[in-house]
Amino acid sequence: MKGVRILVMVLVGLLLVTSCSEEQDFDQIDDLAITPSYETSIFYVKAQETLINRVEGLSFFTQDFNFDAFEEPFFAERVLAGVLTYELENTTSKPIEIRLEFLDEAENVLDTEVFSMDAAPTAILQRDVAYGTTGKSLDIIKATSEIRLTAINLGDNSSSSTLPDPAIVLRSSAQFTLDIR
Repeated sequence: MKGVRILVMVLVGLLLVTSCSEEQDFDQIDDLAITPSYETSIFYVKAQETLINRVEGLSFFTQDFNFDAFEEPFFAERVLAGVLTYELENTTSKPIEIRLEFLDEAENVLDTEVFSMDAAPTAILQRDVAYGTTGKSLDIIKATSEIRLTAINLGDNSSSSTLPDPAIVLRSSAQFTLDIR
C-alpha cells in the first residue's frame, strides 16, 4: 500500500509539473523594444548689454563649441530621433540675430539655424527643431563635431535698456530617443 501511495504521489507530481509548464520561447527578445529618451543641455550663453556696447562692428560674439558627443558610436548607431530646443531672450535695447552653424570635423556647414529678435521688450523665443522621421536628417546630428554660435548686433553701440541687467541669453537643450536593443 505504501508503494502504491508513493507511486500515486509521483504520478500526480509529474502531471502537475507537465501540465503547468509551457514551452519556452527564447526568440521573444527579437520583439523587445527598448527606446529610452535622454535629455541634456547643450549650452548657455549670456551677453550683457554693456559688453555689446563695447564691441565695435556687428558681430559681438562668436564661439565654437566642441560637440563630439554626436559622433560617439554608441549614440550614432542607436539614435532614432531627436529634438533640439532653443530659448532666446533679449532684454537689451538692440535688435539681434543669432546664427548657429552645425559643423563636421572638416568644418563644413551641415545645418544652420538663424534667430532674429527685436529689441526689448519681447517675449522669450522658443524653437524646437526635430531630427529623424518627423524633421531634418539624423545624419546632421550624427556628423556634427562643432557648433558655431555667432551673435550680431543689428542696432547701435550706444543705447541702453531701462530693464534691470539687460542681456541676451541663449539656452539650448536636446532630447534624443535611442534604440538600446
